[in-house]
Amino acid sequence: MWAAVSYFGTASAANAALLWLQTNYVKQGPSSTILIYRFLQTWLLLLLFTITLVIAIGPWIGYLLKRKTSSRKERILSWIEEQNIERNKVLDDAKTDNDWRGIIGFFHPFCNAGGGGERVLWAAIKATQDRYPNATCAVYTGDHDAAKAQILERVGDRFNIELDATRVFFLYLSQRRWVLASTWPHVTLLGQSLGSLILAVDAFSLLVPDIFVDTMGYAFTFALAKWLFPDIPTGAYIHYPTISTDMLGSLDADENQGLNAGTGKGAKGAVKKAYWRLFASLYGWVGGYADVIVTNSSWTREHIQAIWGPARKGKDKQTEVSVLFPPVAVEDLVKAISVDTESEEQRENILVYIAQFRPEKNHTMLLQAFAELINGVSSDDPVAKSAKLVLIGSVRDDDDAKRVYELRLLAHELNIKEVVEFVCDASWPDILHWLGKSSIGINGMWNEHFGIGVVEYQAAGLISVVNDSGGPKRDIVIEYDGGPTGFHASTAKEYSQAFLKALKLSSEEKTAMRIRARSSAKRFSQAQFDRGWIDVAENLVKLTKHPIINVEKQDNAVWLAGAAYLFFIVFEIWKILR
Repeated sequence: MWAAVSYFGTASAANAALLWLQTNYVKQGPSSTILIYRFLQTWLLLLLFTITLVIAIGPWIGYLLKRKTSSRKERILSWIEEQNIERNKVLDDAKTDNDWRGIIGFFHPFCNAGGGGERVLWAAIKATQDRYPNATCAVYTGDHDAAKAQILERVGDRFNIELDATRVFFLYLSQRRWVLASTWPHVTLLGQSLGSLILAVDAFSLLVPDIFVDTMGYAFTFALAKWLFPDIPTGAYIHYPTISTDMLGSLDADENQGLNAGTGKGAKGAVKKAYWRLFASLYGWVGGYADVIVTNSSWTREHIQAIWGPARKGKDKQTEVSVLFPPVAVEDLVKAISVDTESEEQRENILVYIAQFRPEKNHTMLLQAFAELINGVSSDDPVAKSAKLVLIGSVRDDDDAKRVYELRLLAHELNIKEVVEFVCDASWPDILHWLGKSSIGINGMWNEHFGIGVVEYQAAGLISVVNDSGGPKRDIVIEYDGGPTGFHASTAKEYSQAFLKALKLSSEEKTAMRIRARSSAKRFSQAQFDRGWIDVAENLVKLTKHPIINVEKQDNAVWLAGAAYLFFIVFEIWKILR
């Protein structure tokens, strides 16, 4: 409402200024001055009218989308009602809000990927189901190759999370290609962000939820959701800012600061800097439309607050950006894997890296670091010669499969093929097996937003060697209980040295460090995440009952302002052309 009224007021003020100019100067001036005046007046009015029209048309399109998807929504809610599911526990009405029966839409186009981001998605849905037993969770996904039963079975195998299948629905998107990096070989950041708008329209064409939550970081979808549906609360779990001040600074760095380190030099680099800064401004603007925001680490929070803070303040958002550490299966790992002097004897000199096979995970550098350990100056050391590297990760698509193939070739070229093992799409029991017998856990990504895998290392009692940046450095591998819980490194050489230091610790030193690491990991348990996510869900549900705006009055005001302004434009153009 206020946007439309402000544009209407701006138009009126601009028109008054032009009338004053016409009265005092134009009528006494030459014909060329009159033509310039009429040109400026016409285009200014058209520009202001276009802006007002764009604002006004959003809720109208949203209304059409709600009408289009209303029958599907009614069928879903009716089906849930007919199930008449008996709960296994007595629910406290004051704490479960049995009366809230809405649909929460989780926007996660790669929900079957099996990574840390997916663990957050399923843990959030599980906590939501426990808190709101009559709510329905709809997941927008592009994983057409997996049926509902397959996806939920993998959730149980990979994350040991059991969901109430009757209250989870999957809505299959048809436009996921628009958010793939391969679709945008140039201007990738902007291209994928614009592609997320196409994908969000695809999602809303299937179902308009009562609450919209993005758990993959597609910030542009917030602005679209608020433009179309001003009454629908929007929430976000941010794993990593699409762009950050560190990324901008890395353009001038020499190495070891991400995939774009050093690419800001020269004329081409100057263009890239300008593009990134422009995108950062746009990213900050759209981020201001999310009602409730949580981030996965203090590093992510600081960057999101720096970029989104001004826009959120301008839009008078009431909630602060807060930190909610991702859920990690700490309890399961503590039960499954012992950490004591006896278990120390069962561990082998295995270095394990759990991460998706993506370029930013830096598998290449870690292979080089391991080759330095095996074939470098420490090659004669019996501890180094007995080491083995195990790379565990999910393969999401053909690009990931190609990447694994290239990494296998690199291992062969580095002459370490015999001591490197690739484990793709491992089940939870397989991961437990490797965590139980390995000695060292590795993280190689620069500015890793958090590092769920690192917490799993610690909970399993592994000694961590992580990148000297981001969440692993600031939140996870820290001093705890008076001693270190791991090592930090940046270059291949530093990683190689850290590997050797960790391997050569005495049995007593290793056991003490493993115990400290496990105690530290309990800060990131599933129970801690559940409590935090329930706060997020309660804030979003509260907004459905007490919206920030009166939607009916807002729509009426927008249409009234638009109609009045259209009349105003036609009248002014008629005056100019008569």
